[in-house]
Amino acid sequence: MKPQSILQQERSAVDVSEVSDSEIRAEYVNRFQKKTGEQLKSARDSAEHLRSFLSQHPQDQEHFCVVFMNTQNQIISTEVISSGSLATAAVFPREIIKRLLALEAGAIIAGHNHPSGETIPSSSDRALTKKLQTALTSIDVDLLDHIIIGCEHFSFADNGLL
Repeated sequence: MKPQSILQQERSAVDVSEVSDSEIRAEYVNRFQKKTGEQLKSARDSAEHLRSFLSQHPQDQEHFCVVFMNTQNQIISTEVISSGSLATAAVFPREIIKRLLALEAGAIIAGHNHPSGETIPSSSDRALTKKLQTALTSIDVDLLDHIIIGCEHFSFADNGLL
């Protein structure tokens, strides 16, 4: 029988009920939220990053956020653009464009949560995505994806909607 490593011994010695929610949240953010300069390589990667980023915001509100990236698709910044009610957040492409110009971003990934847990895009989600894509195309900035975070995630790019 192999001896347990120190890490395995430490893990088995910790009773999960003794770990606070804030410690669990901090560990989740540490594991999945990407740092400035890192790349998001897939919709799943993007969803994990956005889910960990949004875990620090009230879960009973919809939050629309943007991952601003350079031309090599490295993260410059991830920011909440708008927070709203249980079912909606007002988003204005003009405000996103102002911020991406200030950051000199060449691409973005948009994302928002659905507090209900449902990830099927609403007609408003689809319309906003199209409006944002049109506005960004006119200034040579790529909308790489729009991710909806719920119990699972929905990627507009993976589903052929971008």
